[in-house]
Amino acid sequence: SREAAGALGVDVAQIAKSLVFTSNGTPVLAIASGANRVDERKLEQLTGGKIRKADAETVKQATGFAIGGVPPLTHATPLPTYIDRDLLQHEVVYPAGGVPECVFPISPQELLRATSGQVVDIRQEHGGQP
Repeated sequence: SREAAGALGVDVAQIAKSLVFTSNGTPVLAIASGANRVDERKLEQLTGGKIRKADAETVKQATGFAIGGVPPLTHATPLPTYIDRDLLQHEVVYPAGGVPECVFPISPQELLRATSGQVVDIRQEHGGQP
């Protein structure tokens, strides 16, 4: 996230990380600000299932993309999507475009519309476990 922000000349908080987790084995997508970590306990409360970080094979099967380049849309299968509320404070955010070296600009409102995501508080508060 920091490298992408530096290359673009934007704040790391404008990088929109697309992270795949599983909820009781079912893939879900969390789109988080590059400045934030996802609080897995908050995600568990939202999904109602046990949250784990998806492994590389699960990410590839669910999205069609490799870890590090997962875009927020155009996945192999539709995923329940949770969008970090902090992204909404920016005019433009930059999610991955399918490969780690590629990002694209989009307004948070358009990202929300295009993903049919749910805006939620998934940010890990400071002092939590890394």
